Amino acid sequence: MRRIGLIGGMSFESTSVYYKLINEMMRDRLGDLVSADLVLHSLNFADVVEMQKAGRWDKAAAHLAGSASALKAAGAECILICTNTMHLVASEVQAAVDIPLIHIIDETAKALTARNLKRPLLLATRYTMEHGFYADRMKSLGIDIMVPPAEDRLDMHQIIFGELCAGKIVCDSRTRAMAMIERAKAEGADSVILGCTEICMLLDPQALSLPCIDSTTVHAMAAVEFALDSVQATKAAA
Repeated sequence: MRRIGLIGGMSFESTSVYYKLINEMMRDRLGDLVSADLVLHSLNFADVVEMQKAGRWDKAAAHLAGSASALKAAGAECILICTNTMHLVASEVQAAVDIPLIHIIDETAKALTARNLKRPLLLATRYTMEHGFYADRMKSLGIDIMVPPAEDRLDMHQIIFGELCAGKIVCDSRTRAMAMIERAKAEGADSVILGCTEICMLLDPQALSLPCIDSTTVHAMAAVEFALDSVQATKAAA
């Protein structure tokens, strides 16, 4: 089994979801007592948030690149940034290490393409919805992202940072998020991306009126596939 490296803590609420998902998937694949070989570097989210607010993405990139280097030194054979927003600096993080960075946008695009979904609504932080990095990468992969109108983007951003990152689940916020989906559906959306790793705490993909891709789940699944690739190769050769 290959060792997975997680850059987490952004927030720790979603990092705990990653840890649980990866280990549950390992157990389901290999048996009840099996857990993942992984190392986690959990950053102080407050420091990262200050860099985001100040627009210091260069400083944030260096911060996460240092984390990736520490994970490699601890034996990690791949890197996951356990947040969609911080994939804004994914190229800088990848440049800092010579092990693969499993990119959350690429894995989300693969899941959409597998279901022939081409026009998803992206629900995420304002940084993810309004900076070009997410939509541009998706467009290069043949997917045309929709984002909510400005008022809804602000509302979703506040739900994420004011509630979900603090572990608070508010029923009224769930209702408003589902209304965003219904409005996008009326405007031609064929699916929904839960594009913030905390949103899976608020919305159940099975309860939505459109097909839903939970970026956290597909990202965790990709990590498991990477980690087990050597195991499967060994079994095939036996």
